[in-house]
Amino acid sequence: MSRRDPDRRRALLDAADRAIVAEGPEVSMAAIAAEAGITKPVLYRHFGDKSGLYQALADRHVRTVIAQLRPQFAGPGTDLRARARAAIGAYLDLISANLDLYRFLFHRASAEDTRIRSHMTSLVRGLGEELRRVLADERVVADPVRAQVLGHAFVGMVQTTGDWWLEHPEVDRSQVVEGLVDVIAAAVAGG
Repeated sequence: MSRRDPDRRRALLDAADRAIVAEGPEVSMAAIAAEAGITKPVLYRHFGDKSGLYQALADRHVRTVIAQLRPQFAGPGTDLRARARAAIGAYLDLISANLDLYRFLFHRASAEDTRIRSHMTSLVRGLGEELRRVLADERVVADPVRAQVLGHAFVGMVQTTGDWWLEHPEVDRSQVVEGLVDVIAAAVAGG
């Protein structure tokens, strides 16, 4: 099959997902290749190299997360606190339900490869830009620079707090969500 065959690519990414779930975020490339029924050189040939596989997995999953969050915070006319609560809750649900994959992408792959770290940062920044547009377009925040700062700050705050929460399962999810919603509401009300 051609390395550009979308069905083959999807099947290899599905195998990578299964291997990560089965073996955790420290899964080896050999284990991913074995799950796909191929050798490691064939896996690398298909994606170019390990970084190419990481990038394909990041694109697949981070874009899926963003697509699921977008409707939560982009619903005009809905109360800001309700939208923030829905978006934060959806994000926490997604990362906790896909813990090994989250850790693989945001910790292991990003730590091993500067290109993937840069790519992941770009995807997250894109979400900050989307949130900036929502804040500015709906006049939730009148000053465009402040909307820019808050859009990125909110995304970073939720991502970092979500990462912390995964390490502290004793903290109730609703406490985390409400704490973040309070900070967002206070920041928006402040200017």
